[in-house]
Amino acid sequence: MSENEKPDYGIVEVQPPAKQGLLAWLRARFVAGMLIALPIVATFVILEFLINLIDSRVVPLLPPSLRPETYLDYAVPGFGLIILILFLTLVGAVATNFLGKFFVDLTDRVLTRVPVVRSVYSVFKQIRDVFQNNTAGQYKEVAMVEYPREGSWVIGFVAGPIKGEMRQRLGENFIGIFVPTTPNPTSGFLLYVAEAKIVRLDMSVEEGAKIIFSGGLVVPDYPLPGQPLAPNSNPAK
Repeated sequence: MSENEKPDYGIVEVQPPAKQGLLAWLRARFVAGMLIALPIVATFVILEFLINLIDSRVVPLLPPSLRPETYLDYAVPGFGLIILILFLTLVGAVATNFLGKFFVDLTDRVLTRVPVVRSVYSVFKQIRDVFQNNTAGQYKEVAMVEYPREGSWVIGFVAGPIKGEMRQRLGENFIGIFVPTTPNPTSGFLLYVAEAKIVRLDMSVEEGAKIIFSGGLVVPDYPLPGQPLAPNSNPAK
């Protein structure tokens, strides 16, 4: 080894990280600002669209003496929405008394006999009956089931014990689970699963909906700070 050569002891010199350029710094800050502003802007855009849509449909139905633009130089945003809320509240108050129920039943009988109208009206009538008569049976629990094959798990909402003919055919130890799709939870699959194969979760229905809405990006912390991990009564195979 010559005098000018340095011995190699296997030490790797660590190069200092390159300084971030101005363009990269601006790009990172722009993306961060866009991600923060996107849900806020989207919320206001959707609300503005809905309010303008309702105003354009409701306000023209009012007589000129009840329209704000008759007395002002401009239309009042959201006035049609206020009128719609008041109208629906009045309809709900009238429909809950004896006379209102009579007219609702009469409307049901008339519309369900019209050949073309009854097909559309029956669908919305069933939706109304679900929300009006089954308030005690709304989703209250979040659960996981193996779907669409063994070893693959999905999140769903407990709809309730099996009933009717399905209970007679399958037995009473089955529970209905509604498995919504991501990111649109209004559609999905209704599964009847054996109770022993259901893993019930401690999270609320709202937290489960957030997971589905976000595509799994928003997941609540578990266990909560200061609480021990709860044992799983239905462990996976």
